Amino acid sequence: MIDSEKIQKAVKLFLEAIGEDGSRNGLCDTPGRVARMCEELFLGMERRGEEPLEKVFSVEKPGLVIEKDIQFYSLCEHHLLPFFGTVSIAYMYNDKVTGLSKLARTVEICARRLQIQENMTSQIADAVMKALCPRGVMVVVQAEHMCMSMRGVKNASAKTVTMCAQGCFENDLELQRHVLNSLGL
Repeated sequence: MIDSEKIQKAVKLFLEAIGEDGSRNGLCDTPGRVARMCEELFLGMERRGEEPLEKVFSVEKPGLVIEKDIQFYSLCEHHLLPFFGTVSIAYMYNDKVTGLSKLARTVEICARRLQIQENMTSQIADAVMKALCPRGVMVVVQAEHMCMSMRGVKNASAKTVTMCAQGCFENDLELQRHVLNSLGL
């Protein structure tokens, strides 16, 4: 899906448009570097968030899993600037769970595309619900957005928190509070 040749042409035009000499020593290889970077940063565009969660394990009794502070990096679709932070996932399982690293892989897939934080939060929750069929899921994302830190209002201390609660978490404020307390929020 990534068209390396088009990206390189676009970067050359961009450099020209901002008044740079794309042939100068420090910039001559930049279009190729940016194209390779795009292959890495947008690897989630062709993948489904639930893919890693398809490997499951049986458990004897229902319970709660909270995986906290999964780091992520993404790019804002509005400014093409990074936003980054942590994702915490809580799910009430029935008879199956997934490996903890699989939750982090789901976060990475959902983050590695042009994105807004609100959609990423929902996409992670949807993936857990679809793949694991738990009684419910709650996803909390905390992030710093470079579009607020380095441009515009230039407020580097602002953090955005989004939450998506589905299934048994959706209307159970006590259960939501329990998870938020466990996360230190």
